[in-house]
Amino acid sequence: MTMALIHDPLAAALARKAASGARGQIADLLIASGEGWQVQDIICTCGPHDHEAEELTSASSVALVLSGSFVVRDRHGTSLLSEGSYLLVNAGHCFACSHRHGEGDRCLSFRFEPELFERIAHDAGHRAGFAHNRLPPLRPLAPLTARARLAMRQPELMEEVAVELAAVALGLSANENRPASPSPHQGRMSEVLRYMAAQSSEEHTVAALARMAKLSPYHFLRSFKSVTGVTPHQWLLRARLRAAAEKLAITRAPVTDIAFDVGFDDLSNFTRTFRAEFGASPRQYRLAA
Repeated sequence: MTMALIHDPLAAALARKAASGARGQIADLLIASGEGWQVQDIICTCGPHDHEAEELTSASSVALVLSGSFVVRDRHGTSLLSEGSYLLVNAGHCFACSHRHGEGDRCLSFRFEPELFERIAHDAGHRAGFAHNRLPPLRPLAPLTARARLAMRQPELMEEVAVELAAVALGLSANENRPASPSPHQGRMSEVLRYMAAQSSEEHTVAALARMAKLSPYHFLRSFKSVTGVTPHQWLLRARLRAAAEKLAITRAPVTDIAFDVGFDDLSNFTRTFRAEFGASPRQYRLAA
């Protein structure tokens, strides 16, 4: 039996927009803040018909995409971001976000004033600046991503997550390879990614996803990894594991039920995969959370 869905504020905001006929807008809610940092829950209901707005910020930021997708453009190039990926913004640099391929997104944004950001970078042994504008849903980020989502319900945990996330994002950004030019298939990949996010517990074959993107399986795999930084299997697996981690932390449902609910058909495989991603078994993770 499928467990009740966790409330989705983005879906609710998009429903209100559709009912009222209003234009897309951005709403932000301050979750936590401290000396030189703050964390905001940002919901954007903009779509393909809304104008792209260029922004300039005095703070550096790392924003986890909780749901939806959007395109970011800055001096590092043009990237498509989807659920589980991170938007990286350097202080003092212009960037622009748009929804040319779909409507709406929700992000958890960690903002750092220059003095704190430079101190974190120095102590972590990194240069105080991001080399790219996005990070894929990589395994080293998985535990922090899960902790960040949990901290939305426990804001007192946010400061630790913020500091660690800034250091890890700086290190991964320095080593992340990016294509020389944006993929010509971003629009097709956005449609596929939104579908996979909505149906993450279902089985998806490369052939079926390629048909949706109107590409051959070979070109689909190349385009998907070029756009997202991971393979379709890795993207889907991490979406399932993020959902499992959240259910383990906030519900009392049996581990077996959670495993089946998020899309695993074998408990031992779920336990092994979860441990590889988070460094703990599902039961150990639940106790710690």
